[in-house]
Amino acid sequence: MLTNPRHRKYVPDSRHKETISFFVTCESQAEVDRLWDALSAYREAKQRGWLKDRYGVSWQIILAALPELMNDPDPQKAKRVMDAMLQMKKIDIRALQEAVYGQKQPTE
Repeated sequence: MLTNPRHRKYVPDSRHKETISFFVTCESQAEVDRLWDALSAYREAKQRGWLKDRYGVSWQIILAALPELMNDPDPQKAKRVMDAMLQMKKIDIRALQEAVYGQKQPTE
C-alpha cells in the first residue's frame, strides 16, 4: 500500500512485485514448447526454464526428470546436465539427454 500525501489515505500499490512464481514440470518437449509459447510474453526469456507472462508473473517450466538427472550418482553426468541446463533459456530435453550420455543422440 502507498500513502497518498495529499489525502493521507492508503491507496493500493498497483506495481507488481515478484512475490510469487509457478513451477511446472513437463514430461515431453512438446509440453515444454506448448506451455512456453502460451505463457512467455517476452522474447528476452530468463535463464534455466524461467519466463514471465504478460502480467509479469514468473514461471519455471522444466523437465520432470531434471532433478533426478542433476542428482545422478555419477558426478560427471550430473555436472554435464547442470552445465547444459545453465546454458539454456527454454529447457531442451534433447540437449539434456545428450549431456547425460556425453554425446549427440540420433534423431528420431
